[in-house]
Amino acid sequence: MLQGKIVIVTGGAKGIGRYAAHTLAQAGGNVVIVDVDVERLHKTLGELRDLKFEAWALAADVRHEDEVRRMVHQVVERYGQIDVLVNDAGIVPHFNWGIPRWPRVRFMSKDFWDNVIQTNLGGTFLCTKYVVPFMEARQSGNIVNLWGGGRAENHGAAAYVVSKDAIRTFTRFVAEEEREWNVCVVAFSPKQAIATEDAPEEARKRLPGPEYLGNGFVLAAQAGMDLTGKTVEHRDGNLVAVD
Repeated sequence: MLQGKIVIVTGGAKGIGRYAAHTLAQAGGNVVIVDVDVERLHKTLGELRDLKFEAWALAADVRHEDEVRRMVHQVVERYGQIDVLVNDAGIVPHFNWGIPRWPRVRFMSKDFWDNVIQTNLGGTFLCTKYVVPFMEARQSGNIVNLWGGGRAENHGAAAYVVSKDAIRTFTRFVAEEEREWNVCVVAFSPKQAIATEDAPEEARKRLPGPEYLGNGFVLAAQAGMDLTGKTVEHRDGNLVAVD
């Protein structure tokens, strides 16, 4: 399905990003996992290579423009192209895991706010900015931005939800900018909280694991231009627009 495609997954060392990397590699993509957690990055790379998948790992902090620029150019120098970008890197409060909540706005430091916004939204912006020119050159590409999670009644969710709602708006605007170059940009919604490998045992018993997402990332990585700008989710083996 993705044979010969070069796929970048940010936040690919763990959690939903790790699951996305595995499913995209299984579908035939040459997957480049990008993360700031070097130890987990190489652990996940080892998993992929043990399964005989084509994979490469690059350490980069998506908050920093110079690191993102370098990462993207390293991928192009190695493979000559970029076909898919999955913007998964993010800081998540995990309210459903029973972990103490983040501070309310009145108690939140600006550094904390900036870190969440610059990682979740800023990282999505920077990676998109530097990948898009290479997709335009080929008149083809797919960008998948992670969206969703957190409710207003969850005090402390403000920074996270603001970043994610902004990503949804960012998706709509970039989709229109890139439409004439046949670059499809979607926001992918997991629909509900997911208990990944780092979740407490109680959360893993109560919430679905990443397998709940099925082949959603594979479908999103191949979404057609009829879905560009949309928020999509995986339902019964299909990709469905939800807005």
